[in-house]
Amino acid sequence: MRKLVSTLLITSLFLSTGYTTGVKPVNLKINIYNLHSSKGQIVVMLYNKDGSIPDKTFSKYYRKKIINIQEGKAFVEFNNLPPNKYAVNFFHDENANGELDKGFIKPKEGFGLSRFESVNLFNRPNFERAAINVQHDTLIRIKTIYL
Repeated sequence: MRKLVSTLLITSLFLSTGYTTGVKPVNLKINIYNLHSSKGQIVVMLYNKDGSIPDKTFSKYYRKKIINIQEGKAFVEFNNLPPNKYAVNFFHDENANGELDKGFIKPKEGFGLSRFESVNLFNRPNFERAAINVQHDTLIRIKTIYL
């Protein structure tokens, strides 16, 4: 009897903590605004690791999507994500060459990061500052920055 009670207690503990049911995936929806034109496309990268931003070569991402612009706006969804911290980085690829075109120092095309309204020498992005804790379906807005 004592063993049965112990087994029931342990089983109920596992059930209540979700060990047997798994983790419910979440969806991250992103509304990109302040686009100067509907020309080209938006390249969106999702990051899930500390140290992955800044990503000058756009190669450290977890997931990537290329989306069209409609009426000066863009919307993208990353579905079936494990609950986690995520950061979003995108650029407005106006000439659709797959690259963020740059001048001497600054980008010629617009870009954006989650939790950033502007970028400068004193406001440099990194994963921890851009990360959003996504534990349930989440909608965020990200401003396009043109320098």
